[in-house]
Amino acid sequence: MKKTLLKAYKFSNSWPGTIIIVLVIIFFLAQAFRIPSGSMKDSLLVGDHLFAKKFAYGTPMPHIPFLEMSIMPWSDKLRLFDGDTPQRGDIVIFRPPHNTKQHFVKRCVALAGDELFVLNKDLYVHQNEGDEWIKKEYAEYEIIVFDEKLWVKNPYTKIHPGIHHDDKIINDGRQPQELFNFAPIKIEKDNYFMMGDNRDHSNDSRFWGAVPYDNIEGTPWFIYFSVDENWEIRWDRVGKTPTDLESPAHLDLAIKERIKEDKDDYGIY
Repeated sequence: MKKTLLKAYKFSNSWPGTIIIVLVIIFFLAQAFRIPSGSMKDSLLVGDHLFAKKFAYGTPMPHIPFLEMSIMPWSDKLRLFDGDTPQRGDIVIFRPPHNTKQHFVKRCVALAGDELFVLNKDLYVHQNEGDEWIKKEYAEYEIIVFDEKLWVKNPYTKIHPGIHHDDKIINDGRQPQELFNFAPIKIEKDNYFMMGDNRDHSNDSRFWGAVPYDNIEGTPWFIYFSVDENWEIRWDRVGKTPTDLESPAHLDLAIKERIKEDKDDYGIY
């Protein structure tokens, strides 16, 4: 046993051993990502560098970093093993169905069997548990009746205050209609509807549909580095989890930074 442990230790200190250990960590445990766009402001900011918890929702198919090449190139599968599934309100890292070479980070707003629509920018969700459950779980939210069902208006804004709209974006015909109005749909089995917290500047499921479970990669774990547009380190964000960053103190700073950056920003990213 002692000899086996000694051999394992020596192997781990060799170049091949180090590479294998690093790849195992990246493939199955944690992978580094950088937030490149502002679609998740004010919860996650441009320049946040984070570790993703790869095992949060089962085991995605490992891909070689940077090359985005599957370790099983003869297969088009995106998942090795099933596990837990995203829940409403989770921030999820996934491969969008229209481009599986990319990674997106958005918030899950609807599960399989849920129904939703957007009206004048407001999100309305009819959760699959039914009306009685909705009345009990969302008693503090505004609930409307439509098509003989109960729908919760903006069901995540109270517990995830980073979700917001941009008052500069108005329905004047120049912006995509999906930002303002989205016809009622029902989410199919093993699919999840994703939206960015920066609702009027997010390229998400409103434009390319729900995300299959097989495309789910993980969830943000914690931020290990963060830098703003002026290359100043945001020390207050380092080591923080997404939950930590939803505290009033962190959101106040994020909102101030967004207002400073977004004066003339009309893009969707």
